[in-house]
Formats: sequence, structure tokens, C-alpha cells
Amino acid sequence: MQAPHHSPRIARGGKSVYGAPLGILMLEARFPRIPGDMGNAHTWPFPVLYRVVRGATPERVVLQGARGLLPDFIAAAEELVALGAEAITTNCGFLSLFQHELAAAVRVPVATSSLMQVPWVQATLPPGRRVGVLTVNRAGLTPAHLAAAGVPLDTPIVGTEGGREFFRVLIRAEAVDLDVAMAEQDILDAGHALVAAHPGVGAIVLECTNMPPYAAALRDALGLPVYDIHSMITWFQAGLRPRRFPTHAD
Repeated sequence: MQAPHHSPRIARGGKSVYGAPLGILMLEARFPRIPGDMGNAHTWPFPVLYRVVRGATPERVVLQGARGLLPDFIAAAEELVALGAEAITTNCGFLSLFQHELAAAVRVPVATSSLMQVPWVQATLPPGRRVGVLTVNRAGLTPAHLAAAGVPLDTPIVGTEGGREFFRVLIRAEAVDLDVAMAEQDILDAGHALVAAHPGVGAIVLECTNMPPYAAALRDALGLPVYDIHSMITWFQAGLRPRRFPTHAD
């Protein structure tokens, strides 16, 4: 009897890093990234690859429209793909401006902004209810940012720039340390202002990737669904590594 043929076990190469298909482009900042923040690796239930884009400070990206930074973001995204990333995201919702250019340059799936969830969430709501957006800076979130993410230009939006802690630490870099309780209160105040000004809001999308640590408190305070970069990237990763189910029924 002829012995059965066994194919050799071949490990496929071509990457520098394995097991982390998602690459995250990071702004250059020094404030604390607490659990839930996109820049804290403990936030994710799966491995990720990080790359800091030097010179891309929050102030430059949020307040100055990221002018002149596109080549740096493309170069950093290409480095992540060369390392082994199969998809790219960023840690600032204002980078929706670069969605098309980044996707065209790296030729892998790209999700630049939590704002991309707005049309998805809107589709879930009953008639007469709308998605509202909380952003770190309302004045800087232009129609170009919204259009690039597919967000209707008349979407209700409120920012945190009038708060005491969140904006001044994260964007103005007036301190390295963060009073977490004060930052949370800034988010809650902005949320209350949003629903007070727009009673038809039926769900909230958080633009800022530093807001997820406060999403649960906001949901408790307002009684509305809250979506953020964590919800979006968890969905994004699920497509990169779908769950494997058993092929038999118990």
C-alpha cells in the first residue's frame, strides 16, 4: 500500500510583523492616554501597530487643518503597511480630510475618522430622530471634514472648547497631566448642550478618539446610544480577522 502523501508545512513570509493587521497613525502629543483612549494599547482586545507622525501635533491638525501634513501621513501609513498592517486608521477624527488620499496611496482599507459612523448610525434611527456629534473643537470641524466622512452638513454638532480641561490639555497642550474627572465633565456638559439645543437627537457619535473613556458616563447621563472610535475600530478589525465558528451543530 502506498503511503499517504503529506504536504510540507510552509509558513508564508513577506511581512516584518505578524498578528497585528491594524495600523494606527498617531498624532505627536504628550498628554496621558488613559484606558479607552485610542493611543493606549490596553484599549484594544487585539494587537495593533502604532506609528507616530512627527510634527503632527493636535493643535496643528485640529486648529490648522493639518496643512502640509498629507505627505507625512502617507509615508507613515506606507511604513505600517510595510511592517504588516492590512488596514489603517488614525487617532484624530479631523483626519477625515485625508481619507481619499490615504486609501489611494496605501491601497488597503483605511478608516480615518469616527465620523464615518454617522451615516451608519443614522440608518438605525426611527423617523424624526437624528445623529448628533460631539467634537473636541466645533470651530475647526469644517464642511470639508464632514463631507469627506459622509456626514450631512446640517448634522447637530457641539464642541468641548468651552470646557475647563479636555480642550486645553489635549489640543492647546497647556498641561501634560489631565484631571480625568474634569475632562469627563466637559464631555457631559457638551452632551447636555447638544441634546438641549437639538431635542431630536437620538444617538451620538464622538468625533474625538480621546473621548471613549467617557462614553459610558455620557450614555448613562443622556440615555442615548453613544458610538466612538472604539466601536468603529472593533467593527473594522472584525472584518480583518472574522471570528471562526465551529462547523458542526451541538
